[in-house]
Amino acid sequence: MKSIVSKAQQYLEQDRIRREEKVKEVKDFFEKPRIFVVGCGGCGNNTINRLSQMELDATTIAINTDKQHLLMTKADKRILIGRSLTRGLGAGGYPEVGRKAAELARSVLEEILVDADMVFVCAGMGGGTGTGSAPVVAEIAKKQGAIVVGFAQTPFKVERARIGKAIQGLRDLKENCDTVVVLDNNKLVEYYPNLPIDAAFSVMDQLIAETIKGLTDTITRPSLVNIDFADLKAIMGHGGVAVMLVGEAKAQDKASTVVKDCLSHPLLDVDYRGATGSLVHISGGNDLTLKEAEEIIRNLTFELDDTANVIWGARISKDFEGFVRVVAIMTGIKHKLLVGSEEYETLVEGQSEQKSALREIGVSKVEKKVVKKVAIDTL
Repeated sequence: MKSIVSKAQQYLEQDRIRREEKVKEVKDFFEKPRIFVVGCGGCGNNTINRLSQMELDATTIAINTDKQHLLMTKADKRILIGRSLTRGLGAGGYPEVGRKAAELARSVLEEILVDADMVFVCAGMGGGTGTGSAPVVAEIAKKQGAIVVGFAQTPFKVERARIGKAIQGLRDLKENCDTVVVLDNNKLVEYYPNLPIDAAFSVMDQLIAETIKGLTDTITRPSLVNIDFADLKAIMGHGGVAVMLVGEAKAQDKASTVVKDCLSHPLLDVDYRGATGSLVHISGGNDLTLKEAEEIIRNLTFELDDTANVIWGARISKDFEGFVRVVAIMTGIKHKLLVGSEEYETLVEGQSEQKSALREIGVSKVEKKVVKKVAIDTL
């Protein structure tokens, strides 16, 4: 058996050298998948700004009704939507204006996204442009046959009126995306209360940017255990709300450390037990063992549904020598405290019905405020 293992290692080294020599030839021969990242509104534009500073195998597009903000955004393409409607002065916090502006630019968006294989749609929920235009962009991309993943940031609890708009915006976005990843801005207050405002929001932008980059690298770069578009579509096809986990570890016990890093990320703090799908991609150096890879996947997917569709991939690169990076996507999340999930929407609808019933029996204003606060605190 030792001789078999020795020969396998010799062959592996020869094959590794051959693959490195063939990488450029393969890249030239095969067409890369067309990936687009579209930032809608001010929040989405901020994410595009961050992505523009990274080496990304995707085309970045910024769309906005606010001309001033758009001019400050660095992107491969910038589109001012609703020029005749808003005169470049913004949507004023009205989602219907944002939606109408995107509809007016439908032909332009269709032309840009015509050959898209995968589209990330990033927006903040609760405002005007992002909330209104993101579902339209997602709808256009999906009709073109692309895999569409939405990234939605929810408003702070104190933004009251925006919360209702955000919930409706998430519903619209879910209808037009294969999967929507929801990130709660309230986590910034909870975990980074003393950071300067711009630095705190930069943390959220960085998280989204790193997640998108990790996912595009997973698809566009050669891997030892490959994940292709069919795999991705099988996972994203579960739809609903998703959470993405990103972790890195350099310690000797890399497997357990990277899992802890993934699960302890404060801005993605959600119980994903019972998720219906999972895609896990591991990047490591030549020192990454089969046992470590198996341990990472097992620990990350331990509490998923028994019938969950789990797909994993691995890439070995000298750039990752000594440490490991994991990008995991959990889809089909159903948690009552996660905005956009089925349980959350049922909870909110139930509270709305309770409010209507209270009005009918003549409840006092003080009592009504208590009911309203319950809905806000569940974010």
